[in-house]
Amino acid sequence: MRRLTLSPLPSRRRTAVIWPAAVAGTIALTLTAEHAAHAAPPEPALTSLPPAPRSLGMPVLAAVTVPTTYTVKAGDTVWGIARAHGLDTAAVLAANGLASDAVIRPGQVLALTSAAAPAPPAPAAPEAAPRTHEVRPGDTVSAIARANGVSLDAVLSANGLTRASIIYPGDVLRIPADSPAPAAVAPATAPGLDAEQSDNARMIIRVGRELGVSDRGILIALGTAMQESWLRNLDGGDRDSLGLFQQRPSTGWGTPEQILDRERSTRVFYGGAADPNGTATRGLLDIPGWDQLPYADAAQAVQISAYPDRYAQWEQPATTWLAVLG
Repeated sequence: MRRLTLSPLPSRRRTAVIWPAAVAGTIALTLTAEHAAHAAPPEPALTSLPPAPRSLGMPVLAAVTVPTTYTVKAGDTVWGIARAHGLDTAAVLAANGLASDAVIRPGQVLALTSAAAPAPPAPAAPEAAPRTHEVRPGDTVSAIARANGVSLDAVLSANGLTRASIIYPGDVLRIPADSPAPAAVAPATAPGLDAEQSDNARMIIRVGRELGVSDRGILIALGTAMQESWLRNLDGGDRDSLGLFQQRPSTGWGTPEQILDRERSTRVFYGGAADPNGTATRGLLDIPGWDQLPYADAAQAVQISAYPDRYAQWEQPATTWLAVLG
C-alpha cells in the first residue's frame, strides 16, 4: 500500500483553521479509505426514507409500518425498496410479476408483500358423537325428529324406516347429527285430513301408545272418532252428545267439561285399568275379545250407535293416518 506524504507547512506563523464537522468527517473518511483492505460497496441510495441520523450513543430502533404499495422514484431498485421496507426481494418481484432483471421506472407503483410464513392449517373439528333415542310410549318419529333438531326424512333414512313404519317403546333410533330440520316446519297432516283433524288424530295415537294399546285398537279409535265427529272436538251433537267420540253426560260418560277434554275423552274410549271413569262406562279394552271382532263390531260395542255399519268405511283410511302420523 502507498502512504500519503504530507509536505511540511511553511515556517510562518500558523493560523488555526476550524473545519466544519462535516468537512472534517469527509477528510477522515478519505484517509481511512486508503487503508481499507476490502471496502464494502456503497449501498444504493434510498429515496423512500430519509437517511437516519448518526448518533454516538446506542442506535434507536423505530417500528415501521409497512405500506401496501410504493411509488418508484428516480434511483430506486427493487432490492433497495424491499430492504427499506423489511421485505424479501423475491417476494416483491413475485407480487408484481417481475423478473429478477426487470427494470422499474419512476412513477411505477409496486405492490409490497411480506415474506411471512403461511399460517398452519386449522385442526379438523372433532366428529360429533352419535346420538340415539329410546322410544317411549306416545313417541312418534316426527316428534323425535323435531325434539332433536333434525328432519323427519333424516331420522327415517338413518334407521332404514319409511313413513309407513311403526315404532314401539324400547326401540332405539339413531339421530343423525348433520341433517338440520327446516327452520319452520308445519305439523304433518294425513291424507284427507286438515290440520285440526290431524292434530286430533295424532293425540288419539299418542294416548293409545301411552296406554299400551295395540295398533288395531288405535285404528278402531281413529275410525270411531271420524265417524262420530269428523275428528273434531264438537261442542254439540245428537241430543246431549259432545266431543270427539260424541259421548253423552246423561249416560255417565262425564260432565260436559270432562267430555270436551280431548285427552280425557280418548282415555275413556280406550277404557281399561286407566279409565278415568272407572267402571261407570265400558271402553274398548273392557270388551272381552275385542281384538278378535270385526272392525265395525268392535267400535259399535263401545258406542252403541244407531248406524253400526258405518264404522267399517274408516278402517283403511285409519291405517293410512296411523302410518303417517304415528
